Formats: sequence, C-alpha cells, structure tokens
Amino acid sequence: MAMCRVFAVVFLVYIGLLVSLCSAGDPYVFYNFEVSYITASPLGEPQQVIAVNGKFPGPIINVTTNDNVVINVRNKLDEHLLLHWSGIQQRRSSWQDGLPGTNCPIPPKWNWTYQFQVKDQVGSFFYFPSLHMQRSSGGFGSFIINNRAVIPIPFNTPDGDIVIMIGDWYKRNHTALRRALDAGRDLGMPDGVLMNGKGPYQYNTTYVPDGIDHETITVHPGKTYRVRVHNVGVSTSLNFRIQNHNMLLAESEGSYTVQQNYTSLDIHVGQSYSFLVTMDQNASSDYYIVASARMVNETTWRRVTGVAILHYTNSKGKASGPLPTAPQDEFDKTFSMNQARSIRWNVSASGARPNPQGSFRYGSINVTDVYVLKNVPPVQINGKKRTTLSGISFINPATPIRLADQFKVKGVYKLDFPNKPLTGPPKLETSVINGTYRGFMEVILQNNETRMQSYHLSGYAVFVVGMDYGEWSENSRGTYNKWDGIARTTVQVYPGAWTAILVSLDNVGVWNLRSENLDSWYLGQETYVRVVNPEETNKTEFPIPDNALFCGALGKMQKPQDISSAARLLFKAGNFSVLVTLLYFVSAAISIFS
Repeated sequence: MAMCRVFAVVFLVYIGLLVSLCSAGDPYVFYNFEVSYITASPLGEPQQVIAVNGKFPGPIINVTTNDNVVINVRNKLDEHLLLHWSGIQQRRSSWQDGLPGTNCPIPPKWNWTYQFQVKDQVGSFFYFPSLHMQRSSGGFGSFIINNRAVIPIPFNTPDGDIVIMIGDWYKRNHTALRRALDAGRDLGMPDGVLMNGKGPYQYNTTYVPDGIDHETITVHPGKTYRVRVHNVGVSTSLNFRIQNHNMLLAESEGSYTVQQNYTSLDIHVGQSYSFLVTMDQNASSDYYIVASARMVNETTWRRVTGVAILHYTNSKGKASGPLPTAPQDEFDKTFSMNQARSIRWNVSASGARPNPQGSFRYGSINVTDVYVLKNVPPVQINGKKRTTLSGISFINPATPIRLADQFKVKGVYKLDFPNKPLTGPPKLETSVINGTYRGFMEVILQNNETRMQSYHLSGYAVFVVGMDYGEWSENSRGTYNKWDGIARTTVQVYPGAWTAILVSLDNVGVWNLRSENLDSWYLGQETYVRVVNPEETNKTEFPIPDNALFCGALGKMQKPQDISSAARLLFKAGNFSVLVTLLYFVSAAISIFS
C-alpha cells in the first residue's frame, strides 16, 4: 500500500509539472538514465569510465522539434552530478540547463528529473556531465532533434543516420586529471583518440598495440547517410576525414549550412557537424575513418589519432596501407581558418532559426552591448594555477546564481564583469555579465595563448561574424560577414587570434559562457550572462520547477522526502517504466482531446 501511495503522489506531481510546463498539443518523450561507473579498456588497459545505462558512450536522445522531453537521471556515481544538454537552448527555462550556475547538483544515490521542450530547434547536439571534469571519463551521448514533417529539410532524405563521437582520451580518469590540475600541473599529451568509445583500428603496429577494440560502421553501397560528428574530447582539435569519400557539409549545431564538399574538416572541442556522405566507392576493401590531432606537432602527437572502419556490405577485404593524410599545416593555421570562414549559413533553408524570428538579418541590428573577452596562459592567483577571462578567474558559488535571484539571496555574485580586460592583477571572482533583455550583444573572444580554444554560450545560437589573427580593434568590424555568418553554439578561437560573435539576448535566464577545453574551464575560464526581463512575467520564463534542488545558502529548504526521493523509490522498485508508460498514455490522451 505504501508503494502505491508513493506511486500515486509521484504520478500526480509529474502530470502537474508536465501540463504546467509544456504545451498540451506537443508530444512527450521519456528517457530513464542511470549514470554509473563501469570498467572498460578503450585503449587496451582497463580503466574506470562513466556510463549511461551501462553504455559508453551513452544512448542517443532522438526527438523532434517542439517535443517535451522528460529525462529521469539516477546518480550512481560517488560524487555530485549534473547533466548538461549542450546546444539545447532551454527556451524560457534555464532551470533545466544542468550547470552549476543554474542548478544544484544531484547528490550520489539521488534521482532528479529534467523536463524541457526542444522549442524551435533542429540539428546535432550532445549531452555530458558538467561537473568535476567528469566528461573526460565519459557520460556523454548524442542529442538529435529532427525536423517536423511539415517543414522540409534542404536536401533529400538520407538513407540512414550515423553518429560518430570523437575525442582525445586519457588512460587516467577524471579524478586523476583533476588532481593534476589542482597540483598546478598540465594534463600532458593525451593517450589516444576514441571513436564512439573505442580505440584505433590497428593501422600501424608501432602506434596501436594488439588487443584494442575498434569501431566498425557498416553501410550499403550506393546509399547516402547523414553522418553526425561530435568532438566530445578534453582539449584537442581533430581533423575528421573518411578515406576516398567526399563529405557534403549540411548542418552545424542546429543551423543548415551552404552545402559544400570537404575531403576533411577540423572539428574543435565541443563542436558538432553533420555531413551527407554517399557510399559511391568500389568495395575492393574497407575504408579508414580518421580523426587526428590538429594545431600540434604531428610527429610528436602521432599516437593521438583515432581510426575506425567504414565497411561496405559487399566489401572484399580489410583496410590497409597508410591513413589518408591530414592538411599539412600544423605550424600554419591559415588553411584551417580559411576553412572555418568557408562555412556559411543557408539563409534560404526552411526550418527553425535562431530566435527571435527576424534575427537572421543580424547585420542590420544595432549592437547594444560590447564585451572583449581575452584569455591568456594560466596565471598564479593566491599561489594556485588558474585560467582567466579578461583577468577574472571564475569561482562557482555554493548557491547557484539563478537560485539566488529567485530567493533574493545577497552576496552570491557580482554583476560587474568588465566589458574590457582588466589592466591590474588577475582576480578570483564570481563576476557575471549583465545582459540587456532583448539587447544585441557583440562578444570578441581574443585568444592570447599558444593553443586552440573553443567557447560555448548556453541558451542561444550565436552568429559567427568574423575571425582573424592578431589583436581585434574597432577597425576589425570592417571585415565582418553581415549576411550569412554561421549560427552555432560553439566557436573556435585560433592561437594569437580573435573570433567575433553576435547574439540576440531574448532568452531570459542565467547562461554559461565558457571555454570548452575542460582544463581551462575547470581552472576558471568562464562566466555567466544574466538576462532578466524587468517586467518579471511568466510569459518570458517558466516558474521554478516544483522538484528544484536546494543547496548552499538555501540548503535548509531541501526536504529529505521530495519528488526526487519518491522517484528514487520507484526506480529501485523497478516501477519507473510503469510510470513512463502511464505518462505516455496520459500525454496521448491530452493530445487527442486538446
């Protein structure tokens, strides 16, 4: 009887949440995630990795524009957890973003349920754990948003969908990497590059020992596939290529691109692309799929290469011989930057566009705020190695910024992030950008380091309007692309160079602006953009969710028996699937009778 009462309470609460947060006419999609440690040997040696539902990488989330997504997460790690849905804009709902500036973490052995709508978005994204360098141990997976049938895609429907998750990898787990950074050491060269959680095919016995499992992707001759590639690594830019096959670029993080053929493409940390690849080669043998380190000394980094196999169903033999070569310019970044500039937005394509509607005419919108964000090599602050943005090394507060705003907790953060780099000594601060609601912000990312950086802004797609070497100046605006600069969520900044982005601040909330390089992010290279509607109406932001977690100064508000606790009981009893099934039928009934 007690179990039935718990089930009834949770069922009613979830129905209330879903009806209040989501449009009744839009369907619901349910996922149940258990995040835990498993033992795997991606580079031939057993190590601890983070799995989702026992899988590494985790399962693919596959939804359609405007779906209401409900993801129950059970944390079976031995430390706190947040899952971040990178690139999902969380329209009006930064409460669901899964970052420490917006959410309290999920404690070990707890459940928490994310619920959000993938509003007005299409494309290729991924999710990952956002705390404690955990992404370097796994926990990531692909997040695909398909178009609704009433909106055509700007290419023929592919014959299949292929997801490839690439990234540099260390044999040390995230706790060991964290200890190295805390001790002031660099992470050093990675031990390899993984493809879908597997090590390289043995193309060379010197660099690839026996006993490593590799990824094989089987295709049918003559078919065209949409190949979605995500760089989920720690800090290494990778050049992606498929031997003897052209890759027709079609989409980048939610924006359809002008379709151009590439034989290889540099994909930087945190970035996602999708290509149309036609299997038009003969099947005398299999073909290599390669992801190799870029912007580094190729001779030294030779082992940092991922190799998978493209296998035609009628293939007559194994792949052999040398790998297809990468662009020979590891000390001359001009090729890579020119390639990046060649990626243009398909402004004529139907489909979801960055909000608000009309912002695709970004070149004629007046800029209201300008921020020049400069990063430099790591510095010492109070005897500790730290990274900075504009001279500030960010400290995540014990009470999340969005939660502090909701309950008017004072002293949690400062709304004083400088619009130009500080001239004095670097500082440890919880300093936040004061975004202007419905303003149009220009951000210049200046990379004064000797290695690649990439940056991500939550809550938005940003227009990439310019990039060049040297120091940005007012005159640099004369080089901006004001017509078809790509709109995306993660942008690269080359060493000794700058990248300029424009963003329309119409999405109320607290949004993370960070380095995607995990070591830089962990050591403080981030801030948040706080966007507040002065009218404070529920039309521009959903209310705080009923299952919100509390921590820091608000920790006493956390009840020991709440929605998360009840959901955990259901999960342990094996009844969560029943809950999901019932919710499915209820949502179907709502759709039918609305």
